[in-house]
Amino acid sequence: MDPAPPPSCWVVTDGKAGMISQCVGLAEALESVPDIKTVRLRTPWRDFTPYFRLGGRLQFAADSDPLNPPWPDLLIATGRHSVAASILVRRLAGGKTRTVQIQNPVIGPKHFDLVVTPRHDNLQGENVVVTRGALHRVTPAMLKEGADQFAWRLQHLKRPYIGVLIGGSNNVYRLEADTMQSIAARLAACARTLNASLIITPSRRTGEANREILKNALIDVPHYLWNGEGENPYFGLLGLADFIVVTADSVNMVSEAASSGKPVYVAALPGGSAKFWNFHQRLMEEGVTRAFEDKLEPYTYPPLDDVAMVADKVRTLLR
Repeated sequence: MDPAPPPSCWVVTDGKAGMISQCVGLAEALESVPDIKTVRLRTPWRDFTPYFRLGGRLQFAADSDPLNPPWPDLLIATGRHSVAASILVRRLAGGKTRTVQIQNPVIGPKHFDLVVTPRHDNLQGENVVVTRGALHRVTPAMLKEGADQFAWRLQHLKRPYIGVLIGGSNNVYRLEADTMQSIAARLAACARTLNASLIITPSRRTGEANREILKNALIDVPHYLWNGEGENPYFGLLGLADFIVVTADSVNMVSEAASSGKPVYVAALPGGSAKFWNFHQRLMEEGVTRAFEDKLEPYTYPPLDDVAMVADKVRTLLR
């Protein structure tokens, strides 16, 4: 018997890259090429909780992508703006479309076919799948492909490679000049101790001032610092790194790093929240990550594999 074809799939988010990555990662694990849709709520719906669901398509701003048939087999969504879209499509499709909502939707799980939420969200239910971290697109094949494409840029640098993922300020953490100086100094010290090279990719939230701090602090240290132009070598960095240092502000980045099986050191930032603390503390207790202080050393752990586990649950849902 021939295997079943991949499901037709929509990914629905408000357009944030981290949200799209989580949904697309699950779709790719199901061998589906998703139709990516962006939706945003308009006033007054954007000011209410998801429990206020009247209005149908009127809920969405004019620049939202249309939600019209033919309906997909599967809708994967995340983010507050997507909740209304998931509920609407599930109703209009009359049972044809299975809905998977990623992260706590702040509304009863019964409104979806499956809810996938990290354990630090403390959500439970019969149709709730709990993960240790965030879903993502990282796979061994993607890391190998990324490494093959990125390696030529690092021919002048000696191994071992310390891969560095720099985030930035968000609604709970702050990455300001003094913290960036401290992280840069520790990175330089680790590189010198290990006779290693640094390969660094900042994010959009890092900011130009912090990029300049990194650049100036590492003048005498072998390094590659992505300048923001062209394609981000993120997957190549994860694939080539012998050690990974990642700032604490992003559950996505830590989860992606910890799926690689490489030693992952988390650089603390001022701020935080109970959810972030829970996430970081439990991974450290389980031996997956370590705190970034003043040294790096090899260690092993079973890589995070949440995406494969969730994909199996979705396949069962689609039968």
